[in-house]
Amino acid sequence: MAGKGTPATALLSKRGIPHRIHSYDHDPRSESYGIEAAEALGQPPERVFKTLVADVDGKLAVGVVPVTGQLDLKSLAAACGGKKARMADLTEAERATGYVAGGISPVGQKKRLPVVIDSSATGFDTIYCSAGRRGLEIELAPDDLVRLLGARVAAISA
Repeated sequence: MAGKGTPATALLSKRGIPHRIHSYDHDPRSESYGIEAAEALGQPPERVFKTLVADVDGKLAVGVVPVTGQLDLKSLAAACGGKKARMADLTEAERATGYVAGGISPVGQKKRLPVVIDSSATGFDTIYCSAGRRGLEIELAPDDLVRLLGARVAAISA
């Protein structure tokens, strides 16, 4: 996979976590990175997850939800033990994660942020999430993702 490495793929390899990397040609005109990924990989969109960064009571947190859904900010705040959440500023999200929008991975972020994964992920043997670059996805077991990130699992998708 020359030229395909990212902090996410490096961390998964370093920790010996079973995963597969899938690449596709990203169309810069695409309006939905997640739906584009699902279609390009021939996967049901509810099995492909997007990574969203939110501000929960003044601290950044990550919500991982199916690309077909939206992040329920109230549920994310509750899962993080907070009161109020709002989507993080794009620049702030990119700076904290080290990734660009549309390619933010929950794995291998620059700063270790609290992560909440939507409970629907546990209904699949494997799920897909960004590998840290547009056009690059990681397929892995949701339990492995939860363990690696020390993530919480909660119903956070609207």
